[in-house]
Amino acid sequence: MSERTNMSAEVTSIKDVEAAEKALKIFKVMAFVVGIGLLLLVAEVVMSYGFDMKGDRNPLNWWPQPHGFIYMGYLAATANLGFKIRWGLGKMVLVMLAGVVPFLSFWAERKVAAEVEGRLAAARR
Repeated sequence: MSERTNMSAEVTSIKDVEAAEKALKIFKVMAFVVGIGLLLLVAEVVMSYGFDMKGDRNPLNWWPQPHGFIYMGYLAATANLGFKIRWGLGKMVLVMLAGVVPFLSFWAERKVAAEVEGRLAAARR
């Protein structure tokens, strides 16, 4: 299949452009929030295990549980976007896993946003 035919198939697979745009906005916010949250989690782990600041001595000891809920929101936002623009399961899982590596969610957000915005622009034509 040629690149042009492949791109045409991708563009036609976006059924609702407005819903995909909204899903992309939510994804971008959640990717940023989960990236910041993951950096806070890393700081909490470093303080807890690296500096032996366990329990109340660690100012971020409350953070792991909220971070888990935020990550679940990121998973939902990624799945929502993936279904709207018809990603395959493998791609969806890879983008979801980007939220567990420090700084990777920021890179994935930029890469995904560029790809999806390009596909949305082509779908609007």
